[in-house]
Amino acid sequence: MKTWAPLILALASGACAVAPPAAPVEALFADDLFAAPSARVDAQEVFAVSTQMKDYLAAELGETPGSKGRQQRLVDALRNKGQLRLEYDAAFTRNAAQAFDARTGNCLSLVIMTAAFAKEIGIGVRYQSVFVEENWSRRGDLYVSVGHVNLTLGRRPPKLGSRLDDGEQLTVDFLPPPDLRGSHWRELDEATIVAMYMNNRAAEALSAGHVDDAYWFAREAVSRDPAYIAAYNTLGVIYRRRDHLAQAERVFSRALEREPRNIHVISNLAPVLAGLGRTAQSQALERRLAQLEPDPPFAFFHRGREAMGRGDYRAARDLFAREIDRDPYYHEFHFWMALALAKLGEPEKAKRHLALAMEHSTTRKDHDLYSAKLARIRSSSLH
Repeated sequence: MKTWAPLILALASGACAVAPPAAPVEALFADDLFAAPSARVDAQEVFAVSTQMKDYLAAELGETPGSKGRQQRLVDALRNKGQLRLEYDAAFTRNAAQAFDARTGNCLSLVIMTAAFAKEIGIGVRYQSVFVEENWSRRGDLYVSVGHVNLTLGRRPPKLGSRLDDGEQLTVDFLPPPDLRGSHWRELDEATIVAMYMNNRAAEALSAGHVDDAYWFAREAVSRDPAYIAAYNTLGVIYRRRDHLAQAERVFSRALEREPRNIHVISNLAPVLAGLGRTAQSQALERRLAQLEPDPPFAFFHRGREAMGRGDYRAARDLFAREIDRDPYYHEFHFWMALALAKLGEPEKAKRHLALAMEHSTTRKDHDLYSAKLARIRSSSLH
């Protein structure tokens, strides 16, 4: 049977912040192993407000008399299709100016853009990581755990002599999970948001095969927030991709010291130890992982695709159904379920799952792909 050896990453997640490691993070870097980045990696650019953004603020959110405070006017602009015309697209993570120019971005990009606007006009900003059920996506052989962040505009109470509308707090959430009622959240420092941005850019560069660029983004993520464990995980994956196993082991081990039950780190450290010939330690970690997570993400999905390859479409359908039960909002599960159902001669059910795949897609490319497939099955020519 084909062995699945994923490289596990985490994007825009909100792990609990803890004290920085005792040892300096510089010991984890190996700059001489990587070429210089193809473009400057500069944290100052993340929230930088462009001239176009300033012009927009002056035109749309100037000191116009009225009953609405600045927070509400900014939120209205974000939601009003006639003004910013924002669209959600998770293809890659943009900084504030890029998100504004494109009028699109993923959750983190749109949070960064909104924060940049708010800070430019003097509105207080707070960032939150919302604890929701873990969701996964994949990019080739990279398997990504996707967290959720939002932001609140406005200070906690207005200070004496401050503007009245500074006391109004409005939470902005660009892609809220189906039901946030009762969800727990944790406030994040802006340094963590910058680290999340850099970590996302590292994962995206790695997925595109730009390993050197990925290293510099991950390095910056670790440097910006040494308590953000996801960045260590990404850095270790980059070392592993280049077969620098000793460096990967050092990074993953540091992360595991901080979070001993972090399944993402354990998943990545076990094969690294095996590659270094430390078989007993690797096997011990594999047993520990099996206890913590007996059915890892995408396990049923991969078995379903194997069943499709054998022509066992009923087994594939049942396995895809198990994966959908765990994450009903991931588009690729519905797409493959539609393929299995089409092979079983159930076009109506296949159409429903293709429609769900299109609805839950997070990039324009995927949306257009599923739309085309849906048009084909409607004309009875899906294959």
